[in-house]
This record gives sequence, C-alpha cells and structure tokens, in this order.
Amino acid sequence: MTGDVTGGRVPVQGIIFDKDGTLFDFATTWEAWAAAFLMRVAGGDRGRAADLGSAIGFDVAKRRFARDSLVIAGTSADVAAALAPYLPDLSTNRLLYMLNEESGQAPQAEAVPLAPFLAGLRARGLALGVATNDAEAPARAHLDAAGVTGHFDFIAGFDSGHGGKPAPGQLLAFCEATGLVPEVVVMVGDSLHDLSAGHAAGMRCVAVLTGMADADDLAPHAHVVLPDIGHIPDWLDRMPRAGA
Repeated sequence: MTGDVTGGRVPVQGIIFDKDGTLFDFATTWEAWAAAFLMRVAGGDRGRAADLGSAIGFDVAKRRFARDSLVIAGTSADVAAALAPYLPDLSTNRLLYMLNEESGQAPQAEAVPLAPFLAGLRARGLALGVATNDAEAPARAHLDAAGVTGHFDFIAGFDSGHGGKPAPGQLLAFCEATGLVPEVVVMVGDSLHDLSAGHAAGMRCVAVLTGMADADDLAPHAHVVLPDIGHIPDWLDRMPRAGA
C-alpha cells in the first residue's frame, strides 16, 4: 500500500491523530522522561533503574528505547504491569498513578508547530480528534500545554471507555461523536498499532516518521508514509476530488 494511494475518491472530512510520535516527536519527548522516571522509582540506584528499563525496552545508559519497546505502542497500564514485579513495594495502581502524573508533566516536543497546523485543518472544515494509548488526563495536559485542546472535537485515552489501540473503539467513538462515517476519516499515526486500528475501523491510514518505526515497517500498512504531520495538507491537496 505504498505511495499516494487514497483508497477512493471520497473526500476526507475528519482526521484522528495518535499523540505520542505523531503530534509530538516521540524520542525527543520521552527518552529523557523515561531515564528520569526510572531513576526516581529505583531510588537513584542506576543498576536497578537499568533492570526496570530492560523490562519496558529502554536502555538507561544509552537513554534510548528499543524499537519494540512496550512504551511505544502500549498503554500506561501495560507499562505499570510490566514494572510491577520489579517494584514490590508499589502496587500496580500506585505505579499507574505515578506514570500518569509524571507523563502529564513531561515537556512535549511538537512534531510541527501545532497551533497553526491544526488551525489550518479546521479552516478546511475538518473534524479533528486524538486517540492515544496514554491515559486521557495526561493527554489533555499535553494538549493544553501546547494550547491546542480547543482544536479537537474528540480526545480519548486508553481509559476513556473505548479501549486502546490496535482495537478500533476509540476511532469508532470519534465517528459517533462527529457524525462521520469511517470512509471519510483518516487515521494518522506512527506505529503499527495505530495503522491496525485505522484499518479495523475502515479508515484510510497515514503513517508518519516522528515515532520509532521506519518507513519500511509502516509502508505496507499505510496508504501513504509522510515525514511528519506537516505534510498532510499537501497530501490532501493531491487527492482526487469527488466526481473527478
């Protein structure tokens, strides 16, 4: 499915974005956060922090995520469950609370300047949403900090009642909230979880390279692979118009 394949001439009326690795650059945002968080829960013990990092696919010494790290596509609950056996003094619920608290405060590196980008999409009459495997509260905190929450018609985390990706529940809930059918909506993400959710929902899928996956991984599952979300307006302009 490589190349500029639009999946038909139905015009796009809505776009739903993943958050981490899509709206925000993944490595720039989360690698420093992961190192600091793991050192905190390890009580400053670097060896213990390294063991915790191994459990979630993060190299503390190199401050780098593995490409198959649980953190990249998993939920906060998945991460808490993976860390819990190494932190018997902390309950899984306490770990989840700490993860959500810490992630809500993590400085986000915007993939492109989000406010003008999203304003431009809104000016095209597009409905916009966010579907993230992060929890909803820190997701909203990140969007608030970027000053862009008001551009979105729908925001869902894994704990918002629609499930998490790769299941399509969040995406279908966006359609229900906006009154759109999946055929006129595009899912934009940086991981196979995002693209799988988009296909399961019956949407067109756009992959971006601001996460940890590369083009070779994503291209077979996407209608188009773009360097970042800033290329979406040009992609939309290249799409055949209805009736053309």
